[in-house]
Amino acid sequence: MLTCRSVWRKLTPLARASSTLCRQNVRRAGFNNGRSVRVQTAHMSTGPAGGGGRQTQIYVLLVGAAAVGGGIYAYQTVKGDQQRYEERMAQMLSRSQKAAEQETAVPTQSEPPDVPETEPEAAPSSEEPISLASDSEAAAPTEPTEPLSADEPVVEPTSEAAAAAAAAAEAPAAPLVEEAASESSPAELTDPSPAPVEESAVESTPASAKIPSHAPYLLIGGGTASFAAARSIRARDPNARVLIVTDEPDLPYMRPPLSKELWFSDDSSVTETLRFKQWNGKERSIFFQPPSFYIQPEELDSAENGGVAVLTGKKVTHMDVRGNKVKLDDGTEISYNKCLIATGGVPRNLQAIERADEEVIKRTTLFRKIDDFKSLDNVSRNAKSITIIGGGFMGSELACALGRRSTESGLEVVQMFPEKGNMGKVLPEYLSNWTTEKVKREGVKVIKEALVKSVTFKDDKLEIQLKDGRLVETDHIVAAVGLEPNVDLAKSAGLEVDSDFGGFRVNAELQARSNIWVAGDAACFYDIRLGRRRVEHHDHAVVSGRLAGENMTGANKPYWHQSMFWSDLGPDVGYEAIGIVDSSLPTVGVFAKATAKDTPKAATEKSGTGIRSESETEDTAVSPVASTTPAAAVEQQRDNYGKGVIFYLRDKVVVGIILWNVFNRMPIARKIIKDGEEHADLNEVAKLFNIHED
Repeated sequence: MLTCRSVWRKLTPLARASSTLCRQNVRRAGFNNGRSVRVQTAHMSTGPAGGGGRQTQIYVLLVGAAAVGGGIYAYQTVKGDQQRYEERMAQMLSRSQKAAEQETAVPTQSEPPDVPETEPEAAPSSEEPISLASDSEAAAPTEPTEPLSADEPVVEPTSEAAAAAAAAAEAPAAPLVEEAASESSPAELTDPSPAPVEESAVESTPASAKIPSHAPYLLIGGGTASFAAARSIRARDPNARVLIVTDEPDLPYMRPPLSKELWFSDDSSVTETLRFKQWNGKERSIFFQPPSFYIQPEELDSAENGGVAVLTGKKVTHMDVRGNKVKLDDGTEISYNKCLIATGGVPRNLQAIERADEEVIKRTTLFRKIDDFKSLDNVSRNAKSITIIGGGFMGSELACALGRRSTESGLEVVQMFPEKGNMGKVLPEYLSNWTTEKVKREGVKVIKEALVKSVTFKDDKLEIQLKDGRLVETDHIVAAVGLEPNVDLAKSAGLEVDSDFGGFRVNAELQARSNIWVAGDAACFYDIRLGRRRVEHHDHAVVSGRLAGENMTGANKPYWHQSMFWSDLGPDVGYEAIGIVDSSLPTVGVFAKATAKDTPKAATEKSGTGIRSESETEDTAVSPVASTTPAAAVEQQRDNYGKGVIFYLRDKVVVGIILWNVFNRMPIARKIIKDGEEHADLNEVAKLFNIHED
């Protein structure tokens, strides 16, 4: 039918031209001879001398030639079409035979047990409709099968094509995730890739069963910030589907106990249970929630009310911001609607250790994760000496914890740092010196103003050579020299890294792009009161994660809340801080005599939690009635800093506050910083904290 139609379309113009010429000759002959149409007809048949008859003869010859030419063309066209049809059917037959040979030659050893036996046939047969559909005219000859009825194998491609069409119709119904993924990246679903179906389908099936290909809310990182964001998202969107991807093997957990309470546990199996007693005696787990709180990653799409799933042991290595998808270290891709980067940081190391040989690196711990705690606990029970390099929060807490253990086991604990005193970058010099003496009383040997030149391994000992010539021998080193924000995704994602503070640069709403937020240690955010900052503390991870989660669900809140941080040097001495606490700033300290209730232990007994930031609220603090007891100047309490308040000033405005053994007063400190006012007498401001009351 198509062949006749094409021939007819080519002959139609010739027929129309001939008809037009005939009519013109008839009219011209009638006008020239002055006769009727009937007379002209007679002349045409008899062929008298005149112009009309001769033109008629020419017309007849043209029509005849056109008919003969059209017949020849039609014959050649039909013959060529039939030849092409036979070649096409032979090609289809050879494909099916090759596919059958491959199926018999290659065993189905890599097939999963739940894959139907008909699926491998879909790969070769899927090429058939593609090749036929590309040529609409060639597709028509599938109807007239009568001329080739004797060729029985021709029928096989037809049955295989039907089976392939049925399999293709059923296949999209299985992965429900693809429907959601098509909203952000439809190109992924339109790529046929028929050739590698047999090889890749079997390999990717086990992975796709565990890893969803799409997550409406994707949280990169499994720390405090991610968990706080997930909880915030679910609070505002009860049916939200949240996927947390972490390279750690554990579910989200809190890090502070790793350097605090876990070391004071009497349970010998604490490294296995990871349960600890708070200063108030109550026991709790290091994990935020038990495994039953989460759903399995493969259930994320089918869970009726959504949920939070955690994909452990997987690292995001590439981020496609335009395509709204990420790639894992195993090559798996996950698309998302909204994404949070909460990758935290990695511990810094000393260049002297990085340049050292393998034996030195094997005997060095960069303390950060659960595995680091387990490893150091084992070392502390077998080594004779441990040296902690660093005088900040982590180094001081570990020094006090290991120092107390040294009294029982005879372990030698050394802490060295480049500052003149413990916590020298944070505390005023007089308080730093007091803290240094406190650490010494815990059984720690302190080496001040220590700059490490080199570290070598000799005679089963590590030798730490200082720049001033001092030499320290030890069995193990703990490097606690700060944190480096993890910004590995910045390059692939095209996100800006702050050159001054490090971390992903975000706005006051913790937003880096229209659908990307950053929270926790890796966020360099704009504080609307204190300017651009980056904070590395637990409470900031809680606050920023919660705020990012709210903004991911449309809250559009700026960073108003001032996060706090705290550090405990055992159960008897601790402090809480807020804002910018830098020892290079001018400070004013007001102290008073401490009582038995002015300790971290007493604070946890009152609040009911060892993670004191959990008792914090964002409510505006109401200034209490100031104490009428006269304020004691810092000089009068020169060597007895029982409890007090230290104000950090910038341009005569309070930008940071440390509450030394003063607890549950953080809302007041937060309000003072938020007001941003100058204060003529900070002794009067200190009365707001009631530090002079017994």
